[in-house]
Amino acid sequence: MGPEAVTTEGNQTPASTVVPPSDENETSELVSETKRWPTTDFGLIPIPERLRYHPDKPPFHFGLVLNALFGFAGTFTVSNLYYNQPLLIQLSESFNVSYDKISKVPTLIQAGYAAGLLLLAPLGDLVRRRQLVLVLVLFSTTLSIPLAITSSYTVFLTFSFLVGLVSVTPQVLLPLAADLAPAHKRASALSVVFAGLLFGVLIARVFAGIIAQFVTWRVVYYLAIGLQTVVLLGSWALLPDYPAKNKGMTYWGMLWTMAKYAVTEPVLIQACLVNMGSSASFSSFWVTLTFLLGGEPYNYSTLVIGLFGLVGMFGVVMGPLVGKTIDALPAYYASLVGCLALIVFQVVQVVGNGISIAAVIIAVLGIDIFRQMLQTSLASNIFDIAPEARARLNAIYLLSLFISQVMGTSAGTYVFIHYGWRACAIMTLGFALWQIVILLMRGPGLDPPGTPARKKRWVGWDGLRWEVKRKEDAKEAKGKDANDLEKGDRKADVHTDTNHQEANSEGKIST
Repeated sequence: MGPEAVTTEGNQTPASTVVPPSDENETSELVSETKRWPTTDFGLIPIPERLRYHPDKPPFHFGLVLNALFGFAGTFTVSNLYYNQPLLIQLSESFNVSYDKISKVPTLIQAGYAAGLLLLAPLGDLVRRRQLVLVLVLFSTTLSIPLAITSSYTVFLTFSFLVGLVSVTPQVLLPLAADLAPAHKRASALSVVFAGLLFGVLIARVFAGIIAQFVTWRVVYYLAIGLQTVVLLGSWALLPDYPAKNKGMTYWGMLWTMAKYAVTEPVLIQACLVNMGSSASFSSFWVTLTFLLGGEPYNYSTLVIGLFGLVGMFGVVMGPLVGKTIDALPAYYASLVGCLALIVFQVVQVVGNGISIAAVIIAVLGIDIFRQMLQTSLASNIFDIAPEARARLNAIYLLSLFISQVMGTSAGTYVFIHYGWRACAIMTLGFALWQIVILLMRGPGLDPPGTPARKKRWVGWDGLRWEVKRKEDAKEAKGKDANDLEKGDRKADVHTDTNHQEANSEGKIST
């Protein structure tokens, strides 16, 4: 079969595309298809040539530099949600409002983030993701400017919501990392993005607290603008361009399929329920840790308490090692290890908190490290449900995390104030026990990908040998990932949504 000319936008030089051998219908469809592959972002800004999509080029290499960009971008966009928390007293004085009114700032920015998870993050399944990331970072950067310069409480409140709404860049990058990374390194790639998210939560509070201590709180937002500008430029220079997935799908159809996944996919629901227990336990632990260390028997100063954030950062840095561990295990067993370890470290804090500071440090490290393992392994598992719907699946998964964070924070504060730190520690242990109960209710290998929704089982344990074989198959397929991804890219450009569904039912990867 001879090569076929492909016309590129802005360049009329023919480029050869070797059509891979397949059935006659597929080959004729590929040969007859003539595409214009974009060479600019938004029709105006040139895409660096090495980042342009073209079906006859090898798949873009997902290496250390790109993985580092994903982690950096995740850190300094999610930080937008947490800069305000150490600044509330200064903000109330600056805007001359009560503590009750200024407390609406973190509430509204989190509400905006929840809306963004639901309405914007799933767009990764509908549009070109390079352009989506650039738009989101551009908006989060420019909308941060009024936060730094306004003297109006109402304006600050309004733009806090809008900044939260568009700070969902990490939730676009997570499914993109799952698409770009080879299958045998997928968990490692995801772990770096998750580590960036956790690092952003911690470092935002540290930066904001230190800067506001010595200069005005406005400098915190100037720093946020500068860091996001770096993310924007880095995304333009390093993020590869790929075609939109699910061609022909509408925005409302996309939202409808999210609702459908939320009630028809047992693996997704199990992951969300396990994640809710993990997130509630984690947020409750960190919120009440300040109360524990500030009271008897420790009586630590605010500065010393803040240093425990550095202990948490050390746990976050272990993220890539956690990802490699998950890559070496089937996802279900990595989740099981994470659940068991979290129970052990929750027991450490129940028994040791209030007796020895060493117990607190051990609990902080263990909970941070193994929560990352659990969160990454669960995400890796749900991304196998439907490769063409990873952004929507991730949005549902992250919404469960957000809901459980609110639940864990409020419940932890209430129990600590009314019943003390030991009762609160027992409650977080209860959340950890909930995780493993839900995980064990539906065991590995039950209803592999391609099983019709009506035949999927919600409870049971079957297919242990299937999971072990899956690990062996992953090793055998290690050298084939690049070819599979390239083939998937070609198919994504010429097949309809029906073809996508057929490919998914046959276990193929669609990009």
